[in-house]
Amino acid sequence: MEKINVIGGGFAGVEAAWQAAQAGARVRLYEMRPVQQTPAHRTDKLGEIVCSNSLKSDEPGTAPYLLKEELRRGGSIVMEVAAATRVPAGAALAVDRHKFSELITKRIEAHPNIEVVREEVTEIPKDAITIIATGPLTSEALTAEVMKVTGDGQLYFYDAIAPIVAADTINTEIAFRAARYDKGGDDYLNCPFDEEQYARFYDGLINAKSVPLQRFEETRWFEACLPIEELARRGVDTLRFGPMKPVGLRDPRDGRQPYAAVQLRQENVLADAYSLVGFQNHLRFGEQARVLRLIPGLEEAEVLQYGQIHRNTYICAPRVLNEVLQAREHPKLFFAGQITGVEGYVESVASGWLAGLNAARLAAKLELKVAPRLSATGALARYVSGADPKTYQPANITFALLEPLAEEHRRRVRRKYERRQLQVELALKEWDIWLHTIHDTLSAHAEAAS
Repeated sequence: MEKINVIGGGFAGVEAAWQAAQAGARVRLYEMRPVQQTPAHRTDKLGEIVCSNSLKSDEPGTAPYLLKEELRRGGSIVMEVAAATRVPAGAALAVDRHKFSELITKRIEAHPNIEVVREEVTEIPKDAITIIATGPLTSEALTAEVMKVTGDGQLYFYDAIAPIVAADTINTEIAFRAARYDKGGDDYLNCPFDEEQYARFYDGLINAKSVPLQRFEETRWFEACLPIEELARRGVDTLRFGPMKPVGLRDPRDGRQPYAAVQLRQENVLADAYSLVGFQNHLRFGEQARVLRLIPGLEEAEVLQYGQIHRNTYICAPRVLNEVLQAREHPKLFFAGQITGVEGYVESVASGWLAGLNAARLAAKLELKVAPRLSATGALARYVSGADPKTYQPANITFALLEPLAEEHRRRVRRKYERRQLQVELALKEWDIWLHTIHDTLSAHAEAAS
């Protein structure tokens, strides 16, 4: 079987390499760190988590849950390691970021079919099956090569990272433990505001100085991950209906719902660090320190990591890719992860899973497989390959992307919650049948080859 090159050791890259290797292919996984660093990474580990340590909701009946469950059933290495390094986060799936990347690296390096190569790739290999999974922080040299292949200028947006504070410097006489509506018990720390405190914080936030972005370039943000100061500028109460919403929380000091609240999520198994949920920002460090100390309970907090920004680039995938994430004009070339325009950790994993599977099938001279119509993985693949190129934007998995219920089901199930539950059930049923056909084909091919 022909060897497969995977370029990029992030979420999509490690998943693609693992799936191809598990299918019997020999894989060469390239990761440029530590030879060449990026503006956001801090270590040389594979699968390093740069932004939030949350992989979003894992609540049954939701679109993010469906995507995760498809990957779990499909033998995802990322989902296995996430389960092994999970930390409390209510209904969300959050991980200890350091243990996660350490275990991912160990598992990948130990796989007999995977060779990890630590060097920067500056040219796309000619006449070799290759998966480009370099993420939004692709090096300048490789970006130039990708642009030659895709024939388009770069699309981009700016993304921001939330700050992390030391647990033992949080004032727990003010900050209290709870999850909204008790989903997860006491998994979060909550900093409650009264109206006066909120007004003081809001004023400090909108007047804080930001880090300047690149000159001569239009500022584009991913709407689902706006910096908190940008969100605040949309109106004084925007934060109270967004990341600082107090609904579902009760301050134990008076039994009342706060005027606003900041939630802090556990960062690691030791519980010695907490990140501020939804507080990604691009403020100058000194300004961040000043603004964070306006949060009740964080007046003396030690900041372990300040929020920061980075520029994310991606290709106009609908012009380039088909539904198996293969370049239409270059059959041996696949793309996976955020460089395709999917947004989110698990979305990147799903694209890596699909690209790795099909790269292995191409190497084995088998028919490439389009993900099932009802599945979340299939919905993402349809989006990146079939959206309008003129308005193409990054996307998370949502029910809006999923195939709607057939009319017969819509007539039978009236409530939105029940409809979504049924969508998930039908998608997983179709997914399981599809997985069996894939595994049967690969098993038959392996037997024939031996």
